[in-house]
Amino acid sequence: MYTTPAAILDVALQKAEASIVQAIVTDLSIAEKIDYVSRYVGNRAVVRLLLACSLAAIHRSDVDIRNPYTEIGTSNAYSGRYYDESYITAFINKHELPCNPTTAFLTPALRNRNVTLTPVINLVGRPPKLYQAALELLDDVHQGKISAEEMLAETIRCLIIARNEKRQRMETLLSDLKKSEGAMPLSAEEIITLLKQHLACRGSSRLPVMIVAAAYQVAEQYIGERFFPLKSHNAADEQTGALGDVEITLVDDQKVITSYEMKTRRVTVEDIDRALQKINGTGKRVDNYIFITTDVIEEGIREYALSMYDRTSGIEIVVLDCISFVRHFLHLFHRLRSQFLEAYQQLVLAEPDSAISQPLKEAFLALRQTAESAREF
Repeated sequence: MYTTPAAILDVALQKAEASIVQAIVTDLSIAEKIDYVSRYVGNRAVVRLLLACSLAAIHRSDVDIRNPYTEIGTSNAYSGRYYDESYITAFINKHELPCNPTTAFLTPALRNRNVTLTPVINLVGRPPKLYQAALELLDDVHQGKISAEEMLAETIRCLIIARNEKRQRMETLLSDLKKSEGAMPLSAEEIITLLKQHLACRGSSRLPVMIVAAAYQVAEQYIGERFFPLKSHNAADEQTGALGDVEITLVDDQKVITSYEMKTRRVTVEDIDRALQKINGTGKRVDNYIFITTDVIEEGIREYALSMYDRTSGIEIVVLDCISFVRHFLHLFHRLRSQFLEAYQQLVLAEPDSAISQPLKEAFLALRQTAESAREF
């Protein structure tokens, strides 16, 4: 029998790769549910639930696959989070499988549970159909309709196919972009239009961070300032000790002089007050605290931010429109506009899919290819 969870995963991977063109699971309805959970782009955590629970059920024949919580208190319960964090994380990272980067058991639907995960349980997760499919699959294993070994291998097989398809799409999009090399570069205003289109896409809240970071990256040698490595998109500032989403320092220095906080809604008085609390709480005295918003800026908010200069003895707090910010930058550093676009693209593509989804990355490449192709005529 298997000696370690890592060995179980290796065997499942080999089985998945050997059967890549044909489903391992013969029951069509079960195979379809596994494929649905594995491929659902909008929530990449639930597939980790299947991986972790399947792994545990294979490693420990005495457990009930539906009981991934030690809090249940029965002898057949186990810690799904342990298997997820200890083995699944390293496995999916090594093989670049399209899963959530962190454990499924800390997501709102799955944390703090102490009940058997049967199909009648309402996990209050979105979309409900996805969680229902996962619960049914766990029950299918429990009822003996499919083995845990089969479910683990089939899930990995579906993930490998999804990974390969993703790679092929990206290669095609990047190849299409290369065909435009040598043509007249996009103008500053054409880049602005491209960014507007990208910001209008669903799930774009992380993009203003990429815009500001790209601007500082290409202008670093000219302004003598750089940005600190970006923090995780889902890490609270209180946890990281950061003042905002992008922190700026002088080149060859470690002191934060400017902090940017991004909003995809209107900035409020409460936002400004919280910024002051963070400044006071961290002990970091900055020169500028800048809000970047993609929404309307109310005049009263501008005035309230302005009033902070005297109240803070010299810290300027300002609220800027995202597009106005990048427009001014691109015209101020007009000769860097192409480098800015490349830097933005690289930052976007380098972000984990949990921060900037794969469809959003592909959307940018497609939008850019359309814009640059139009330049050829």
